[in-house]
Amino acid sequence: MTPDTPAVPDTLDDAIDALPPLRETIARYELNAKKNLGQNFLLDLNLTARIARSAGSLAGKNVIEIGPGPGGLTRALCKSGAAHIYAIERDDRCVAALGELTAATAGKLSIIPDDALKIDYAALCPAPRALVANLPYNIATVLLLGWLEKAETFDSMTLMFQKEVAERIVAEPRSKDYGRLSVITQWLCDAHKVFDIPPSAFTPPPKVTSSVVHIVPRKNRTDSVQLPTMERLTAAAFGQRRKMLRQSLKSLGIDETQLLEKSGIAGTARAEEIDIAGFVRMAEVLQDITKK
Repeated sequence: MTPDTPAVPDTLDDAIDALPPLRETIARYELNAKKNLGQNFLLDLNLTARIARSAGSLAGKNVIEIGPGPGGLTRALCKSGAAHIYAIERDDRCVAALGELTAATAGKLSIIPDDALKIDYAALCPAPRALVANLPYNIATVLLLGWLEKAETFDSMTLMFQKEVAERIVAEPRSKDYGRLSVITQWLCDAHKVFDIPPSAFTPPPKVTSSVVHIVPRKNRTDSVQLPTMERLTAAAFGQRRKMLRQSLKSLGIDETQLLEKSGIAGTARAEEIDIAGFVRMAEVLQDITKK
């Protein structure tokens, strides 16, 4: 090989490392971030690698990424040992920019030009599936609630949210952040916050700090509560969170005193004081009452 002959990458990691820097990709494809798509690009490859590691072992799993942008996190996921990466991107500019990465991974990466809110994730790829994504802030909560409806289809979800949303997801009872999102997520999954990322790490910098949350769906739930029941209950309970449950649960249109007594919960309690087990008991009673 002569000095002018480019080196042939020996491994997948070498091929990915030989790609142009992300800033060069952004400039070449004119990837000015679009506010309506919630785009804030994370270009620090040390941070993207840390997010990928936060997902635990991805070996042999099909990994789904939402909004890859120029492909910073995608590069890390392609090095993770995953069986395949499915990156869902609705911005045509980013789809084009990811072409070089697709070529470098030799069949390991598929770009899905679609809206993440419309995807049938179970049909997209076979199990085991893991979600790993820097979510667009403007649809992050909606996406999470949709995934929670079918939580059993995922092995794990490692997701970046606005810090305030992340703290609501993992909040404990009797804290100011504890609410509907806390209850529904923790009822269906184990969730913990992994680390924060400052605005300065992004291009352009958002006005808020971001947080990575690792969520693992529970495989052996013992209750038979249906999600619509829990959604209805928590909407009523937290809809007037400063009021006692004997007042806020009136909006359910049932005998709230009977519901509380059968659940073993004081009517003078407030929603933020009730743990996940307490909400499950109330949901079971509510389900039983509404069947009659």
